Amino acid sequence: GRDLSHLPDKAYPRSRHVVTEIDRAKKGKERLVAGDVRLFGQLMNKSHKSLADDYQVTCKELDEVVQVAWETEGVVGSRMTGGGFGGCAITLVYRHAEQALLDRLRELCPYSSSFSTTAGRGAYSWDLPE
Repeated sequence: GRDLSHLPDKAYPRSRHVVTEIDRAKKGKERLVAGDVRLFGQLMNKSHKSLADDYQVTCKELDEVVQVAWETEGVVGSRMTGGGFGGCAITLVYRHAEQALLDRLRELCPYSSSFSTTAGRGAYSWDLPE
């Protein structure tokens, strides 16, 4: 590899996050297309760890919410989403474990609010009337 010692203290780990996140995004798409939610969840977890350790944009409370999710049976993966320095977590959980996760979050993270949703079609375009 190249000598990166000239980079400011935080630049190298933040750059590492960006490069590894691009790789995780590509692998994540492949895993979803293949129906491999287990590996997709592992990629979500790695993403959160990288956001916390390398990019340093999570906070104590958000890390606690994600940790509770990781420790809940039936959770596939969980990570920070949004702009950072607080914000939101997104968790992929099997339907049979959804209520247990919500109950644990209410009990162990009373400062947070949670809701459930399902995946939709995603982004698409259509013609609007003039």
